Amino acid sequence: MSTSANLSGNAPPGPVLVMGAGSIGCFVGGCLQAAGVEVDFVGRSQRLAQLQLSGLHLTDQDGRDQHIPATRLRLHEQVPTGAQPSLVLLCVKSGATAHTARDLQQTLPAGTPVLSLQNGVQNAPTAQKAAPALKIVPGMVAFNVAQGPDGRFHRGTAGQLAAQDTPALRLWQAHFARAGLPLVLHTQLRDVQWGKLLLNLNNPVNALSGLPLRTQLQDRALRRELAALMEEALDVMAHAGVRPARMTPLPWRLLVRVLRLPTPMFRVLARRMLRMDHLARSSMADDLAHGRPTEIDELCGEIVRLAHTSGRSAPLNSAMAARILSHSTACRPMPAPPPRT
Repeated sequence: MSTSANLSGNAPPGPVLVMGAGSIGCFVGGCLQAAGVEVDFVGRSQRLAQLQLSGLHLTDQDGRDQHIPATRLRLHEQVPTGAQPSLVLLCVKSGATAHTARDLQQTLPAGTPVLSLQNGVQNAPTAQKAAPALKIVPGMVAFNVAQGPDGRFHRGTAGQLAAQDTPALRLWQAHFARAGLPLVLHTQLRDVQWGKLLLNLNNPVNALSGLPLRTQLQDRALRRELAALMEEALDVMAHAGVRPARMTPLPWRLLVRVLRLPTPMFRVLARRMLRMDHLARSSMADDLAHGRPTEIDELCGEIVRLAHTSGRSAPLNSAMAARILSHSTACRPMPAPPPRT
């Protein structure tokens, strides 16, 4: 069950703090600021330097083209002293969740709502365990955002934001809608998260292919690889009693069959799935390209762990996780040599 945004003319409940000024954090936070919300961005020094130089440029496949000048951006390497945000958007990579949550708890008032807009199904529980004084709310981003070669942050696919239904987020629904980011609240988000995880099993396939998402999905061999990962995951979930919410017009088992069809038939039956532009690519592709740690453990690794809890195995997802880890290690930048003496 979900509730849709209730549009109202009220002012925002207060400022927003974006923890993790990456692609998702910059796009969602930027859209909110463009709609009149006060936003503070916390991120790595390299990303902040880029924003200080060029400002924040937001585009999407529906024609959005907004630019926030650098002079209007509030950029920080750490949570600002005395910050009292009405809402925190937790957008860091999964490996940084626990220590980021602890940092937030040391700085922010108890009870501050923190919306996790991260991949996987474990980030919100991890953050809540690390920061019990805060109110961690699980959320999900159903669209793709990539940083373009010209520095802009571009939403290249359709989709909405989703979150667990809480009173704090109901106050924000109209403001997310005004920003062009419909926020759907669910009484049971976990099934939706498992559904998103199934779709995200394409992330490693896309990352290893080196292709844009639309091009990769029109390659039958790569689709068959994705179908095999999804089929194995569905078997594991069924055995463990997990019922992933449907994320596409097609039921999951039928989608697996459609992925395996010849490409001309796939194009006809999966028109909505291919409704994305040439800039769309997985975040994991960006991570591999820049030698950063990936979130493969939160995707394929989660399927492997779920299988183990019920005495099963998931060899395909295990093998994919190993491939990504091997590739990530091989692509990691070498440390600089010590200076000559």
